[in-house]
Amino acid sequence: MQNIEILLVVGKIFKQFSLGKMLIYIGYIVCRTLKGNGITGAIPKEFGNLSSLSSLDLGNNRLSGEIPSSLGDLKRLQFLTLSQNNLTGAIPESLSGLQNLINIMLDSNHLNGQIPERLFQIPKYNFTGNRLNCGRNFPQLCESDNGDSGASNKPKIGIIVGIVGGTIILLVLVGLLFFVCKGRQKGYKREMFVDVAGEVDGRITFGQLKRYAYRELQLATDSFNEKNVLGQGGFGKVYKGVLQDNTKVAVKRLTDFESPGGDAAFQREVEMISVAVHRNLLRLIGFCTTPSERLLVYPFMPNLSVAYRLRDRKPEEPVLDWATRKRVALGAARGLEYLHEHCNPKIIHRDVKAANVLLDEDFEAVVGDFGLAKLVDVRTTNVTTQVRGTMGHIAPEYLSTGKSSERTDVFGYGIMLLELVTGQRAIDFSRLEEEDDVLLLDHVKKLEREKGLDAIVDRNLNENYGMQEVEMMIQVALLCTQASPEDRPVMSEVVRMLEGEGLAERWEEWQHVEVTRRQEYERLQRRFEWGEDSLYQQVAIGLSGGR
Repeated sequence: MQNIEILLVVGKIFKQFSLGKMLIYIGYIVCRTLKGNGITGAIPKEFGNLSSLSSLDLGNNRLSGEIPSSLGDLKRLQFLTLSQNNLTGAIPESLSGLQNLINIMLDSNHLNGQIPERLFQIPKYNFTGNRLNCGRNFPQLCESDNGDSGASNKPKIGIIVGIVGGTIILLVLVGLLFFVCKGRQKGYKREMFVDVAGEVDGRITFGQLKRYAYRELQLATDSFNEKNVLGQGGFGKVYKGVLQDNTKVAVKRLTDFESPGGDAAFQREVEMISVAVHRNLLRLIGFCTTPSERLLVYPFMPNLSVAYRLRDRKPEEPVLDWATRKRVALGAARGLEYLHEHCNPKIIHRDVKAANVLLDEDFEAVVGDFGLAKLVDVRTTNVTTQVRGTMGHIAPEYLSTGKSSERTDVFGYGIMLLELVTGQRAIDFSRLEEEDDVLLLDHVKKLEREKGLDAIVDRNLNENYGMQEVEMMIQVALLCTQASPEDRPVMSEVVRMLEGEGLAERWEEWQHVEVTRRQEYERLQRRFEWGEDSLYQQVAIGLSGGR
């Protein structure tokens, strides 16, 4: 998987972010396709900063202006497609310096002038549909001969593969020599810097994903010292760590997986999750596998989790204000929408809750732990034999059948919204003392019927919120937590409702269904009570004696 295309649905995103700003969030992707999204405006010169880019496809859009000369800085670029746009001006001479380029498509634009001579030597090119110096009256064709290009370049490809392979081997040897020497200088024994016996010494070369040595993570976390534990869940403990370059990381030590073996299957799932890149999803930095360990490495989130900020923060730490809570709700919804609707295959979280929504340095929501349920089940069957999640957040159909879908995530997200509004846990047995419902969902439903939602809002907000906005968020939460998964909205609908589109209609429909359901329940309850009373009113029936 040297080239992995990230399919981004950018129609909605570009309403809020410019193309240049968006690159800040996704600048470490190796391969990019933004084909056929109706993107307008000029090609940002910031593309030239993406030094790892190997493929860029901006074809079939409505881009205008000139091709930025900064594209000549993409030294690893192999595929460049700018076809079917409204680009003007000349082809930059800087593109001649792209030594790795093997495919360039600039057809169907309004380009003019000279084509750099070097571009005619590229195995596959297309300059048709422009006003360039190629075609009938020129010695060069405007389009490469596809029939010969593949055969003629097989020797070149072989040479390139040989050079790359030799370079990698040389780098690995130099790296090993460096660590051995460094270990001796610090007084460590050499074997302390050799990884656990039996570990595959392989490297994944796409994106920024790195395979860490077990010893490296052991040193970073002070031998997984309990003082460094950031949190603990159903998948294992998370430790704060500091790498040798002083980078702060969070290391998740998985505790539930089949062993030994299965490295290839585990790595395949890690690769799949690592390409799910979104500003509201926690980015996977790397991983480590040994015969007895599975470790995942993430960037450290300085503001920890939403659950911590709601219930476990220190007195001197600030309260999550209402504006931040609204931003967290929308950010988490967008992250889940990406997992469900823009990943192929789609990824189901299966444990959506406030503790798994992290906060970066700007208090932006970052959904973590997505895909972990699949990681630990990777060597079992496709049917989940163990329900994974947290009580109070688990959808009823998942609890009863063990089958999950994106609608189970929607249910968990709805509970998380209630946590944001109330600051309370999904299950709280202390409410029994006040004869209230143990489940937060049932408690909120009761208050909604009684028109007393103001009593449930987190007191830490000190009434610094708009009651109308609170009611709107609770309405979205109740729509997400309907008993039937088919009745719940999908995450793209949730995003729109949080943005103010379509909530009124869905809420009116929900109220009608709830009233009907409540009337049916009360009718059955009256029948049951009548049946109990009638037992006491019956006259004894005399049975015949023995015959």
